[in-house]
Formats: sequence, C-alpha cells, structure tokens
Amino acid sequence: MPAATLTVNGKAVTADVDPRTLLVQFLRENLRLTGTHVGCDTSQCGACVVHVNGRAVKSCSILVAQAVGANVLTIEGLAPSATQLHPMQEAFRENHGLQCGYCTPGMIMTAVDMVNRIGHDLDDKTIRHELEGNLCRCTGYHNIVKSIAAGAKAMAAGGGVRRAAE
Repeated sequence: MPAATLTVNGKAVTADVDPRTLLVQFLRENLRLTGTHVGCDTSQCGACVVHVNGRAVKSCSILVAQAVGANVLTIEGLAPSATQLHPMQEAFRENHGLQCGYCTPGMIMTAVDMVNRIGHDLDDKTIRHELEGNLCRCTGYHNIVKSIAAGAKAMAAGGGVRRAAE
C-alpha cells in the first residue's frame, strides 16, 4: 500500500492506505477524527464536509490520494483552543442551530467556507442557497440560518457571538 502524507488540523500525517480509501474513511478510521460524519455515502448530505486547502469539500467524494500534500481542516481543528469555540461553533450553540447534531459539523464547516468566500454580511436567501448541499433531517433550517448569520458577524468582529434576533 502506498504512503499518503498530508497535514490534518495543522499536524503532518503519514499512513499507508489503500489507493481506494476515501478521505472521510481515512479521517474517521485511521485518525479517529469522528466529528466528520458519513450521512449518505452519495455526497448528497454534506455531513462529511471538511476544508481541503481552505475550500469546503465533501470528504466522501475524494480519495486520500487526491489529498496528498494538502492541508485538511476538520471540525476538531476549527476551534482556536481546547477551551474556546470558533465563532461559528459558538453561534450554533447560542442560536440553537442544531437538534440531533449529526449534520452540525458539516453545516459549520460549510458556513465557515461560505463566510470566507462571500463575506460577513450574509442574508437569509444567500445562506439558504449556499446550504443546498447540506441536509438536516431534524429541523426547518430557521435556527441554522440564524446561527450562520450570527457566526458570520462574529467572525468579522473577531470575537464572541450574540444571540441573533428572533
């Protein structure tokens, strides 16, 4: 089996992997980073979204071999420290942007990418359009959209999150 070397959450990782190994499998099974979820196996749900070289990618849709040499960021590496949440994570907590939580890591990773690409001033229509590749089976998205808007503003301010207006 060939060796794959990549950087995951700021740490260099090298492992022998089958060339058919999906990035999501590698993260979950080899590195035990289980915050990246598998929800559909068809790249439809977005539960497996991670950042590869700064861009949101569904990790069930790429092979580890395609990520060799890349920088991969998972939900576990998003927060600045073990005692502090990323502003988007804090926004989801403060605005009740989750129910069962299964889709939440992918939603948060997509939301951070959305802010990085589009900016901090996001309206509901834009947020909902950008979330088309992420499914939540528990909620009507209202609190997810509120959370992303609040998280985007907090990311702009570089600080904490306030609960979004009802």
